[in-house]
Amino acid sequence: MSATPSRQPATDAPDERRRVLLAAPRGYCAGVDRAVIAVEQALEQYGAPVYVRHEIVHNKYVVKTLEKKGAIFVEETAEVPEGEIVIFSAHGVAPEVHKEAERGKLATIDATCPLVTKVHKEAVRYAKEDYDILLIGHEGHEEVIGTSGEAPEHITLVDGPKDVENVEVRDPEKVVWLSQTTLSVDETMETVDALKGRYPNLLSPPSDDICYATQNRQTAIKQVARDADFVLVVGSRNSSNSVRLVETAIAHGARDGRLIDNAGEIDEAWLEGVTTVGLSSGASVPDVLVDEVLEWLSERGWEDVELVQPVEERMQFSLPKELRRDLRAEAAARRAG
Repeated sequence: MSATPSRQPATDAPDERRRVLLAAPRGYCAGVDRAVIAVEQALEQYGAPVYVRHEIVHNKYVVKTLEKKGAIFVEETAEVPEGEIVIFSAHGVAPEVHKEAERGKLATIDATCPLVTKVHKEAVRYAKEDYDILLIGHEGHEEVIGTSGEAPEHITLVDGPKDVENVEVRDPEKVVWLSQTTLSVDETMETVDALKGRYPNLLSPPSDDICYATQNRQTAIKQVARDADFVLVVGSRNSSNSVRLVETAIAHGARDGRLIDNAGEIDEAWLEGVTTVGLSSGASVPDVLVDEVLEWLSERGWEDVELVQPVEERMQFSLPKELRRDLRAEAAARRAG
């Protein structure tokens, strides 16, 4: 079913009308689109196999689709055969990973989201100025690991407001905060406020690190949640921004919500007594999965789809520069040299 907004004629009992409030923006952000296209273009330009370190984006459907086209996903750079092409995921990697690729004589394509790269550069700059850097994020997340690797001696991870009391710094007058780009805007600012309670002179980055796409999707789901009985968010469970969308919806008025990878995971029992369903998707989710959910809902009576779009999104990023080079020849030269 198309996601085109539509409206049924008004009835005497509008509250009983089954409808879907479809959030926009939703789905692919510019960084994800860039990363996925980078893998597809590399396969087309250089031929299979092309190796990808970690999931290019956190979505099962996208990963499986790229695997069918010839991408091979690995956990560590050392798993890539010498002289092959490896793509770094949208979440970014630490400098040590680039060194590992050099030692393995690999040709690399860096598909790191430019907004994540911005945070990396901020970490390097503040470390050079000898600041203690408080990185707000979730322990173990790939983006956090990559950013921390830029200045490990200067960075302390702060995993939410409850972790603030554990923070220790060298000089309370020389502290700055940075954050994982995919967090909840509200939770991040709650953590920042708690940190400022301990360190009144805490410096903020030049611009908030929460990416535009995360903010826009959370803004839209907040508006949807005000009028939705139940919210469905399409996204994989290892997708931080998708998980945050469900939490944000429930915190802003939705009675309940669930994160699903696809329409096949919907339990009809969730929708008993529900007239208004809110629907969104994480920043690494292709529209085809949302369309399948809309079709599932339509078959069960939720045919009226209303678009809720508080902000518009036009951001685009250019593809990685490495795609303009003959990487197969470069890899062969490294192997021979």
